[in-house]
Amino acid sequence: MTGNTHIVGGLAASLAYAQFSNYDPVILVGAGVVGALIPDICHGGSKIGKTFPIVSKIINILFGHRSFTHSLLFLFLIGILLHSFVTNESIIMGILVGIVSHLVLDMATKNGIKLLFPIKVTIRFPLTTKTGGKVENIVYAALSLLSVYFGYGVFASYFVN
Repeated sequence: MTGNTHIVGGLAASLAYAQFSNYDPVILVGAGVVGALIPDICHGGSKIGKTFPIVSKIINILFGHRSFTHSLLFLFLIGILLHSFVTNESIIMGILVGIVSHLVLDMATKNGIKLLFPIKVTIRFPLTTKTGGKVENIVYAALSLLSVYFGYGVFASYFVN
């Protein structure tokens, strides 16, 4: 998936999570969008890879694309790091929800991900799409609509209370 689809995916996922959690929705959603971009640090052409090119290059040389940073191990390690250094639970959960949204979206692509890294098995859904293709545009539109739907639910009550 492209960076824009990951952004709207992180937005939709964090807004959906905000529906039933007690975390600050503004912080949760902002962190969710950031978290949705983090796994692509392994790709120099990604939004985050362009922002941190040296880190991106090192990670790509060590692990390649869609392996370690697209795994449950990475999610677990990020969770430990966040809980060790970040005191705001809304930030922690937002980033983790965003990362999960990224992994799910990339499992819907033909290349899939190495979810069980270091085990070298590729995980993808039975129905997949090409990154940047017409089906991804439909996914993007659907996630945008879900963001509006969940956003209304979250922020209508947020500003009323």
